[in-house]
Amino acid sequence: MTRFTDTVALITGGSSGVGLAAAARLRAEGAEVVITGRDQARLDAAAEELGVAAVRSDAADPAALDRLMETVAERYGRLDVVFANAGVGTFKPTAEVTEADFDHTAGVNFKAVFFTLQKAVPLMSPGGAIVINASWTRSRGLPIASVYAATKAAVHNLARTFAADLAPRGIRVNSVSPGYIDTPMYRDFSDGDHGAVTRQIALGRLGTAEDVAGAVAFLASPDAAYITGQDIVVDGGLVTVTP
Repeated sequence: MTRFTDTVALITGGSSGVGLAAAARLRAEGAEVVITGRDQARLDAAAEELGVAAVRSDAADPAALDRLMETVAERYGRLDVVFANAGVGTFKPTAEVTEADFDHTAGVNFKAVFFTLQKAVPLMSPGGAIVINASWTRSRGLPIASVYAATKAAVHNLARTFAADLAPRGIRVNSVSPGYIDTPMYRDFSDGDHGAVTRQIALGRLGTAEDVAGAVAFLASPDAAYITGQDIVVDGGLVTVTP
């Protein structure tokens, strides 16, 4: 497919997991892709593997985002798609969450998304598409995810408010809410026993990064030209279906 021919796409947190899979999907469909991340070695490896551009950037640093957008403008002159994907997880009982945990999680998962979009929008033209990576945890209480889930609920709402704000400019804004996806972040907090998790999922398996990338590609593509302010839950039925 060539849905993204003559399209310039920016993916934050694009060197691993869902971001890497989304970069691969959009590149395979013809896009010029720029990925960002903080780990230069992983960025270089991903860029070489996929044939995309890579810019080391901290999404939580507005000054770094300014430099990122300047680089994109110099190289490509515009942006057509933005996938605000960079995120972190602090998974602790609420009583154990520190101020540093809170600031780091909120800084990357909420503040960074807001300012990534704010600074990317001037490079976007009518017909552009923004996708935000939210989470299924906005829909259910999870004892160890109080701050993480709150930040994901925030960016889910941000998709709606940005959609309203940018509609007059012809820019669509949507979100995806992944369930349990087999990514490095999931493996970091899981104990390796997936049985208890998969028994909650109607489809009986963990999701893959490619499962989410497919939804991102749809929302970013002309196939979703009349969809804005919406959320696609990619969770195998975790939230709404009793297995």
